[in-house]
Amino acid sequence: MKKYSNTRATLAIAKASFRSILRSPSAVVFSLAFPLIFIVVFANIGGSGVKVDVGVAKGTDTLSPIYQALKRSSVINLETNVSSDDMKKDLSKGSLDAIIEIKKNASSSQGTTSPSEGITIYPPLSAQGNTKWPEKFVSPYTVTVQYTSSSQKGGILKSVLSSSLMQINAEFAKKIGLLTLPQVAELNETTVTGREYKYIDFILPGQLGFSLLSSGVFGTAFVFLSLRLTLVIKRFFATPVKRYSIVLGEALARLTFSLLGALFILMVGHFAFGFTLIHGVVTVLNMLVLSAIGLIIFMGFGFTISGIAKNESTVPPLSNIITLPQFLLSGTFFSVTAFPKWLQYVSNALPLTHLNNAMRKVAFEGAGLGDVSHQLFILLLWGIGVYAVAVKTFKWE
Repeated sequence: MKKYSNTRATLAIAKASFRSILRSPSAVVFSLAFPLIFIVVFANIGGSGVKVDVGVAKGTDTLSPIYQALKRSSVINLETNVSSDDMKKDLSKGSLDAIIEIKKNASSSQGTTSPSEGITIYPPLSAQGNTKWPEKFVSPYTVTVQYTSSSQKGGILKSVLSSSLMQINAEFAKKIGLLTLPQVAELNETTVTGREYKYIDFILPGQLGFSLLSSGVFGTAFVFLSLRLTLVIKRFFATPVKRYSIVLGEALARLTFSLLGALFILMVGHFAFGFTLIHGVVTVLNMLVLSAIGLIIFMGFGFTISGIAKNESTVPPLSNIITLPQFLLSGTFFSVTAFPKWLQYVSNALPLTHLNNAMRKVAFEGAGLGDVSHQLFILLLWGIGVYAVAVKTFKWE
């Protein structure tokens, strides 16, 4: 008689599970159909929900009325905690839409100040008030803006900046009783050349994460609960098969199906919509590695739910508690920077956020796996935590 092989048993379980996944309409819909539908829709309507990310250069006068006006704008996201070198790199890659620097002109310190606006005017007004400005007028502020050809959102910043300057000029002219007022700020604009950052480059990694999360949580939870309730696992125990072979076989089947689905999504996005794969095949392989890591972690949530759930009707609500916040808050459909600051802290704690960010860096910026070590470390912490809970809650019978 041949010696019993758990390896062959594992592969047999994986093969049978893979066939059952292919025959499941819900698995195909959640893993392939939904992500592709969202990609087609969002790739064609553009990125109206994404804010304009503007880097603030070091030394910028953050007390100036110009900065305060931009800060109050609902469509401008000011990045203040980024180094100068990183800002330049992000600008050329399209991660930043612009860099702004607001400087107070030294010569304007000799003039008079409007306390309500924080603007110093040079030359000073006389006590009786002047209605005519001298020929030599020094603008109180100089605003320098660097745009990038990698982003198509520079026009939004130009519009907001122009509108803000006009409003500041008009309000100040009204306060000091003048009909016209020279410009409060001198505006200098330049453009940095870089790769075009298309909306498909943002939306596709998010939809790939959506697919992996759905497959890992819903698929794993339903399968193992069903195997337990139908006593299939109990029948397995009547054979010499090891418990790890059951888990590993199911995991291999789901991993194979999800990676094939990820490859299909990447190819459709690249050839149909121009999704950027900066290093070609190497980038695709890195994306698949990240997909595998993400799926393994999300399966931990599925194992936990299958152990907690009493029957199949309790799986959807428990799964939605885990998946819905991540679908909405992890940069799947729109940028995390569009959220209020307090909500961004929540978003940045979610595993799907870091998986999406890592895949975007790899695909568009050409980052290697070593360059996304921060995101991988956060995912590792989530993996350790979720599997520690899964071990405690998972039930075989």
